[in-house]
Amino acid sequence: MSALSSFFPSKLLGSMHSNPRERQTDPLSRLRFTLETMPGSRKYNFTPTTRAEILAELYDAFWGPYAHLFLPNSNSSLPLHATLSEVQASVGQFKEPQVVPGRPCGHIFKKGESCFRCKDCALDDSCVLCSRCFEATDHADHNVSFFIAQQSGGCCDCGDVEAWRHPIQCPYHPYAPDTAEYISSFEARTLLHTPKAHTKALTSRDIPPVKNYPFRVHVPPELRESISRTIGYAIDFVLDTLDSAPDETFMATPPSDAALRLQPTGDPLMHDQFTLVVWNDDKHSFDEVIELLHDLTNRTRDEAAQIADRIDDQGREIIEMSSNSSRLLEMARAIAQIDLGVTVRRAFDTFREQVSAVVIEWLLDLTRSRLSTDALILREILASELLSPRKNSSLLSAKDPSRVLPDIHDPTRLDWLFIYHARLWKKPRLNLKEIYASILTVSHEHKLAIASHFASVYHRVIDAYLLTDREAETSIKYFALQLFTVPSVSLYIVRQHNIVSRLLAIISAFFTNQISDKRISFPPSPDAEINVDTFPFKSKRFMPVFSDLRYLCHNEPVQELIAHNREFIAQFAQTCQIFMCINPNKRAASSHVEYETDAWISVFNVTLSLSRVIKIYGEAFSRATAGELVAAINTVMHHILKCITAVDDRRDLARFPLVAFHEVVYGETTYKIVDFDVMDGSISFHHSLQWLLAELFKHIDILDPESLRTAGYDNLRDVCLRHVNEEALLTVIDYPLRVLAMIAQIRTGLWVRNGFAIRGQLLHYRDFMLRELCYDQDLFILQTALVVLDPNTVIVSMLDRFQLLGYFSGATLHPSYDASHLSGMVEEFFYVLITILTETASATKMPLPIAVRREIVHALAVGPCSFTDLVKRVAERMVDDVCFERVLKEVASFKAPESTADFGTYELKDEVFDEVNPFFYHYTRNKREEVDVVLRTRLKRKFGVQDPIIIPKRLNIAKGPFVMLPSVFESDILVQIFFYGIYNILTLTDATGASPPSAEAILDQILHLSMVAVVERSEAFSGLAVHRFYEEGKNLVDVFCTFEYHEKYPTYRARVQWILDRIAHHQRTEVARRRRSPEAREMMEDPNEIKKRAAKARQEAIMRQMKAQQEKVAFNFEDIDDDEDEDLADTPEAPVSYGTCIVCQEELNGSKSFGSLGFIQPSRQLRKHPDGYQSYINEAMTCPGSLDRAAVMTHDVGFPPPIAEIKNAKRAHASNFDAFPAQFTRFGLHASICSHMMHLDCFTVYSASIRQRHRNQATRNHPESIPRKEYICPLCKSLGNVILPVVISTPPAALNALPFSDWVRAAGISILKSKPDPILESLQFRTGSGEFMFWSAQDSAYQSHLRVTDRPDSAELHKMVDTVMVVAKNISQQSRHLRERTEPEPGERGAGMYLPEELVGYTISALEVALRGQGSPGMTVADLITDPQNRMIRGLLSCLTKLVSLNFKTRSDEGREAVRQAIIKRLLPEWSRTSFTTFSHPLLLRDPFAILVETAAVAPDMLKHILVLAYYAHLARTVIGLVYILNKSRSSATPALAARKYEDLFGDTRMFFMSVVRHSPIFEQAAESVLLSFGEARIEQLLYNFTLPFLRRALILCRATYPHAFQTSPELDGSLCEYRRLISILDIPPLAQLPTQDTIQNALSGWCAHYGHSHAASQLNCGVMLEYSSIYRLARLPLVLDHLYLDQEKTMTCMRCKTVPLDAAICLFCGTTVCFQSHCCMDVDNQYRGECNMHTRECAGPVGLYFLVKRCSLLYLYANNGAFGQSPYLDVHGEVDVSMRRGRRQYLHRARWEEVHKIWLNHGIPTLIARRLEGTVDSGGWETL
Repeated sequence: MSALSSFFPSKLLGSMHSNPRERQTDPLSRLRFTLETMPGSRKYNFTPTTRAEILAELYDAFWGPYAHLFLPNSNSSLPLHATLSEVQASVGQFKEPQVVPGRPCGHIFKKGESCFRCKDCALDDSCVLCSRCFEATDHADHNVSFFIAQQSGGCCDCGDVEAWRHPIQCPYHPYAPDTAEYISSFEARTLLHTPKAHTKALTSRDIPPVKNYPFRVHVPPELRESISRTIGYAIDFVLDTLDSAPDETFMATPPSDAALRLQPTGDPLMHDQFTLVVWNDDKHSFDEVIELLHDLTNRTRDEAAQIADRIDDQGREIIEMSSNSSRLLEMARAIAQIDLGVTVRRAFDTFREQVSAVVIEWLLDLTRSRLSTDALILREILASELLSPRKNSSLLSAKDPSRVLPDIHDPTRLDWLFIYHARLWKKPRLNLKEIYASILTVSHEHKLAIASHFASVYHRVIDAYLLTDREAETSIKYFALQLFTVPSVSLYIVRQHNIVSRLLAIISAFFTNQISDKRISFPPSPDAEINVDTFPFKSKRFMPVFSDLRYLCHNEPVQELIAHNREFIAQFAQTCQIFMCINPNKRAASSHVEYETDAWISVFNVTLSLSRVIKIYGEAFSRATAGELVAAINTVMHHILKCITAVDDRRDLARFPLVAFHEVVYGETTYKIVDFDVMDGSISFHHSLQWLLAELFKHIDILDPESLRTAGYDNLRDVCLRHVNEEALLTVIDYPLRVLAMIAQIRTGLWVRNGFAIRGQLLHYRDFMLRELCYDQDLFILQTALVVLDPNTVIVSMLDRFQLLGYFSGATLHPSYDASHLSGMVEEFFYVLITILTETASATKMPLPIAVRREIVHALAVGPCSFTDLVKRVAERMVDDVCFERVLKEVASFKAPESTADFGTYELKDEVFDEVNPFFYHYTRNKREEVDVVLRTRLKRKFGVQDPIIIPKRLNIAKGPFVMLPSVFESDILVQIFFYGIYNILTLTDATGASPPSAEAILDQILHLSMVAVVERSEAFSGLAVHRFYEEGKNLVDVFCTFEYHEKYPTYRARVQWILDRIAHHQRTEVARRRRSPEAREMMEDPNEIKKRAAKARQEAIMRQMKAQQEKVAFNFEDIDDDEDEDLADTPEAPVSYGTCIVCQEELNGSKSFGSLGFIQPSRQLRKHPDGYQSYINEAMTCPGSLDRAAVMTHDVGFPPPIAEIKNAKRAHASNFDAFPAQFTRFGLHASICSHMMHLDCFTVYSASIRQRHRNQATRNHPESIPRKEYICPLCKSLGNVILPVVISTPPAALNALPFSDWVRAAGISILKSKPDPILESLQFRTGSGEFMFWSAQDSAYQSHLRVTDRPDSAELHKMVDTVMVVAKNISQQSRHLRERTEPEPGERGAGMYLPEELVGYTISALEVALRGQGSPGMTVADLITDPQNRMIRGLLSCLTKLVSLNFKTRSDEGREAVRQAIIKRLLPEWSRTSFTTFSHPLLLRDPFAILVETAAVAPDMLKHILVLAYYAHLARTVIGLVYILNKSRSSATPALAARKYEDLFGDTRMFFMSVVRHSPIFEQAAESVLLSFGEARIEQLLYNFTLPFLRRALILCRATYPHAFQTSPELDGSLCEYRRLISILDIPPLAQLPTQDTIQNALSGWCAHYGHSHAASQLNCGVMLEYSSIYRLARLPLVLDHLYLDQEKTMTCMRCKTVPLDAAICLFCGTTVCFQSHCCMDVDNQYRGECNMHTRECAGPVGLYFLVKRCSLLYLYANNGAFGQSPYLDVHGEVDVSMRRGRRQYLHRARWEEVHKIWLNHGIPTLIARRLEGTVDSGGWETL
């Protein structure tokens, strides 16, 4: 094939030049011609049509006459602008997945898609599953995390044998055993064969076609030929274009015109047309770029914003094209000024680059397409073309075809693409990565081939990544992650391409700054010096280079290579050597360090990255033989000694001071040890080679004497000392020892003058997360020294380094430490000593699960904590291990969060406390003391012992070199240290009468060590304790005996006795002689006991006294409450008190006017019943019978939910999350109060102070808005905007007790007797609805108190009414479009909202709605209303009353009688029939509840009777509404109900139904059919549900007006349904009794006739909207957060920009998805607010409540302010995971979710936001919080 195609170009060239007209002959040549001539013919202007044309030409050349094989349904050509894979997907060719055993999934993630990781199944962190494979496999109880792909290009590893610990049984990608066998045999072969001398990367010839693929299709040879030639040509075209592209966009602006014209270009004619291109990067914000473009290019902001979007999306954009190059260069300089990437190039080249981007897009499309059913063939051909060398295909290219890559033999196209990757920009880069990823999954050979090419150009990729690439995150370097984590692939490239040593060379050269013209030198010069202040250390990008190395070395087969091949460790040691002892510190002794650099931070970053590799390198040797391990140890030792002892002139003395020895005498022996003063020398924290050595020493099974004999060594000591002498070894261990001594001194405060940098280094070195990489290694080196060298020498070296030789020889004064420093150093010394003598994890090679268990147990011993806190206390390697959570479950019990502020905690199980060791080496001193207390209290409880002893456990080291460790306890030096440790403290205590600093801690440590010594080596230790004499001829036992009864230290007595008892076993006489007798003991005990008893008695007396005082205070409090309750009407002289004013703290009573702070807000919360939605009718039919009992919540399944529950919940959400449709809400005003009260005068003063604050803090985003008349309650910080009157006047007139029919008759007669009232009639609406103009919010006749002269007390009331009217008018003016009723025009009387209905009625309804589903037996809904809420309802009613009196000033009853009569007339039908215009509007079109409110305001005494009429009017309205709704819905879809349940309430429903509608023929028909199809049981149920809320509201209103009437009678049966209880309390005759109630019958027939003959009934839209009668719920979020991502396209698409938002917000009211803070959906006219604010205005009006999916938090909005709230989701550990940082799966937490409901239902969002804003003073708006 390749032979053929080499003929073609020359032939074509000939034909093309001779006769251009014949060029149409061959589609490929046509493609060439088009692409080559395009730049000129299109005038360098690239448009969408250009793209379409390129694609069309590409496809034509690609399939020639065989288009039908690709296109479905014989489409002969592709639609314009479409790609092949889109067309194939649209006809469902990819619907059915192809199931082929052994083939991987290979699904490539798109940006924003969800991926899953299962730690229990995956081999490492890089193995992920797509949601489809994850849902299909079983991960019950596994540690699953979930995250969102930030970029496209990763792929699903399901079905890949090398990714999983065990087959995961995915039904789509079944396991094939032969694939696994193939890979293991491949690994074995690669390990055995020696690598070739010159490795050549695999080419297309080395790759066989995929075998056993059942979906193969026959491909005609000429089709295969044209496919491969077109693909080959396309790739070459891209490469030819990139040949002349610049490597860097960063400041690559050519300085002069002349230089610009000399730029490399592909344009043979050198046209002088230039373009200016701006490149994307990760440091500039959108706004910066938009401003810049707006200023430079005179575009509008909108155009500039579109360009900025394209730069972000594509990665670059042409912003100007012109032949005036100097102007372009000037612009380029301006752009480069703010460090934005910019290039000026010839337009020809830029145009061709854009064509190349389309070509790459086309290639990507091919990888997604199929040829008939064959999904592999196109990718195979593409791969073989990528793996072939370039051909000189460009017609116009003047360059030499034999272009070469200097360091690569026979480069293929793939090599070129890898190298040119950095010349491309974001979009094509990501597309290419996706192309490579799709080829990886074709077969194992393809994977190897791509990896081998990647490996051969790896160093060039790293050069670009570290030095020139502007957009690092799309660098091809990250492709390494997909290759280096595959074991067989890494093995291959490590073996054949030597990649590990090349990586080490890159690291060495980079950090020694061997960089010239943007390349890292290779091979590096070995002599280069390292300097921590150079660029490489400051670069943040080196971390991933180390992780590449880590990924490679972590693979099992590579570990084998490292263990068996000596050169690996040698090279690695060489690299580590560069970093030995960098950045040393020297103590600032006299004056403070002047300039603290933070170079240490970058140095730590580097060495920590290195130490992680060290860990992995060291672990590899667990696979080594004894000989190999010994060789490695010797190699590392050799390198250490080369560093620290080799003397030459280039040696850096600060890093490696010269080695000197000195002799010290201790005890009676002389020791020759290293001479070094930590206070004076320079010491570095970083000694990587010793860390590596420590890792090698950890393989104790191989270093066991038995195993070492196979390599010819006796034991570890022999290994270490055969090649070096003891002094050399002492030098090696001295470096870690110096660091330990320095750390002790820093912690004791001897280095304070070195400033923060030294503390920072210490914290990092000893931090939990990192300590096992560095600090623990130092300790282990010392521990090893104890068994390799003479332990005495090692301990003396430690004393010398800590400068404590004198102290432990009896000198308690120190030349350079003062007293507190000295004791601090002693304590630190013992801490190190305890660790190296008793810490056995490394010494026994403790298995990881046991080590993890030990860490968790000790972390939780201090007390229960959350998972996050636990993780901070444990090393990261352990947390990342798969066993971590399993072990956690074994040792601790999880307490799930209950309340809203709660989070889950883990608590240690009781039996596990036995494993806790208070001297565990990761404890700080404070922690150790806490644990000690915990353990002692537990033992006291368990055994009832007064002073329990915690006896240390045996070390139990069974094998390996450390079996000898306990013999250190036979050392007399140790006994001497113990002796002086206690002796010095006792001497100082006796001398000063007080214990010296740190004494308790030191004594604890010494006693612990002595107990360990007694447990481990009791005989030898006892002998030394008796026979070694020190100061004053005393031995250790003497000191113990003195100590045993020392009065200052009674707490230690039990432990000392225990030790002496054990020593007495071996040395009975000696001990007995020295111990004191108990008689002397009693003498000593007494004084203390007496003191204790006296103190106890005193304490008890004080407690008694306090208790008495408390009771007295409580008694006084009770009195205060009683005063309020009693009715003090009979003693008029004492004014009733309502508490105190929260401003002036004075009594609130009738003497001075006061009010309640209230808040009136616009609301769209109340819901109408949505017609046309079947589900809501079904819900109404299955609603519970009582809304005042706690709702049976969907069974709470506990937290986290069980697996079965998660499976059930999976597909439960519809596209709008079952939310309530926003168009069916009702607008109104909602009033609420915060229960605090204030004098009116104080209120005026307080308001003035708020205005003052706004003036003082001008830039702050204040919690309240002055134009909206808002303020914040000074006490509870609730938002308010009105002050409501508190009704003090006499209680309302007694309820009228006449029977209903008598009352109706009497009312009728009194109306007949009275004269007509023209004034009142003029105040009623012209529409004849019977409403009153003075109760409208925008009534033009309303005057504020300033204009009206009035009696003082009523003026005060008027002022309060004013506050209400101002707010109501304000809202009413802005919301006309939200109201459906007919209203007079603004400016006329009666304009605006009707307050009895839309303020008072709305508020009571909202109160009732919020209480649905709450309550307990024996309570009604009115009992749940709080006193302040009742006070508020009365206050609102008194405002309405006042509004009446303002219109009837002259009358004595202030117009009440007139209004009262008008209300009765409205309700009694005989008054509305006449041609009175006042009542010509049918009553059934009004809300009867509003009429009830009017009654309560002017004539409360007739409430009972009006209520009966209102209830029946409501029933009739409900019938009309039901007919309307049911007429539209199908009965078959509703639930079948058994027999009727409420016959005693509703009687003959059919009869009632028909009589309501009989006056309108249309309606009568509709009602007939509805009754027929739905049947009485269902209709009755609906009637019940739709009228129950009315009764609940009526009761609330009546109870607020008459607090003592309308009570539940004791004999009422509490088990009755709510309806029956309410009807009985309210004394309403039920519908079933209607036949006996003539009066009501008359009224009903009058109303219905009036309605039936009216205009409203003639069309079927009825004018009656039913209210939604069930419990209100927000949108239903899925139980598991990641289920949101399952069908993102369906569930989360923004309606405005038609995309799935990257940062989605879900409106919890209506379930709509919007873009959160995104650039695409913005309200340009309204200060660039985002889509959440835009949607809020359309949906719930003033308030918004959103769930921010990606941030995992809630967003509350109110009128341009907002606040973020905690997410209702918690992860498995019961914690909030903000922004999914941890990525654990999250579950909905019921209590938190209920809390959100509560805030919303109680209209609490504005106050929540105000409180949040009040608490923070911000400078730039709430969004910055």
